[in-house]
Amino acid sequence: MNYWLDLFTGTTWQEFQDAGSHVSGFRERRWRGAARIQPGDVFLCYMVGVKRWVGLLKVTSERFRDESVIFKEERFPVRFRVKPLVILSPEHGVPMAELRGELSFYPADMSGSQWSGHVRGSPTRYSKEDGERIAAAIRGAKADPMERPVDKNQLKRPANLRKVKVVEGDKEIERVVSIPAADEDEETASSPGGPTHTEIQWRLLDLGSKMGLSVWAPRRDRAKAWNSKTAGDIRALQDELPSQFDANTNRIVEEIDVLWLDGQRIVAAFEVEHTTSIFSGLLRMSDLLTMQPNITIKLYIVGPDDRQGKFEGEVARPTFAARQRPLYSLCRFLPYSKLCSRLEEAKNVIRYLKPEFLDEIADLYNPEDEVDD
Repeated sequence: MNYWLDLFTGTTWQEFQDAGSHVSGFRERRWRGAARIQPGDVFLCYMVGVKRWVGLLKVTSERFRDESVIFKEERFPVRFRVKPLVILSPEHGVPMAELRGELSFYPADMSGSQWSGHVRGSPTRYSKEDGERIAAAIRGAKADPMERPVDKNQLKRPANLRKVKVVEGDKEIERVVSIPAADEDEETASSPGGPTHTEIQWRLLDLGSKMGLSVWAPRRDRAKAWNSKTAGDIRALQDELPSQFDANTNRIVEEIDVLWLDGQRIVAAFEVEHTTSIFSGLLRMSDLLTMQPNITIKLYIVGPDDRQGKFEGEVARPTFAARQRPLYSLCRFLPYSKLCSRLEEAKNVIRYLKPEFLDEIADLYNPEDEVDD
């Protein structure tokens, strides 16, 4: 009996169970390697994003091809019939961190997530020792369940990440990108309730002003009211943009939802993406960096918490990821809940804060950590 890695996202794990938990699949390019998997082998199910082990599946058939729809994002046509041995919810899964020092690829002295290369491509065969240790931890979690909260946004992270080669100058380099599904551009409204676009925009302008910075908002937004307050009432709001840019750059900059300025220097730029396309906000950021490649600005997409998965799928698109400096290495996602919570906590000391404090609550996304090799 051999142990094999079987990767799932939060979405595909649920789809697997909804279909009866009897068939698991892999991408077409895994057809040849999958021939080594035999009935009696065991799949170790790992959920990317939340970084937890969530199941054990006993293989009951040899490989076969099947294009029937189980998984909506991709077909995963290289399939095996399986018998579930253990099925865990993400909340009851075994965090990878609990296996530190117990696996050959995760020694106790390892820093960071260097182990992530061993959970990127499936099916991958594990040693008997590693397989048995992971399987024992999964069975232990079933026998003695412990509920641990998970980041709901990570449950929605996309599986459609690919490595591509792009040319920069006379060199060919590798980038990880997201390949969107055909209908991925369609936008739907966020969950009802909670902050509005105007509220978040006002809060960011007010925050910058209280920190001693000048601020900017598009002229069309200055009369919009939240709680009887408008952007136009903020004393630090500027009438003109800094003169450092040419007219074409200014046309891009002046449409960004919120800018923080220190004299003639732009400190940070925010696009508030409530129900509009996150792609359009990222495109504006990318255009700015293309026209001013030497500019140093902190970039943020600000949105409802449940849009973080959408942000991760969009920022990894080739048009952004294949840049010399990938946009995902420069632009962070700032969830509404974390922003509002931090503002409440710091309301009496805001004037002492520095703009960098946002990096503590805003997330960079690196698809390199998630890619299926």
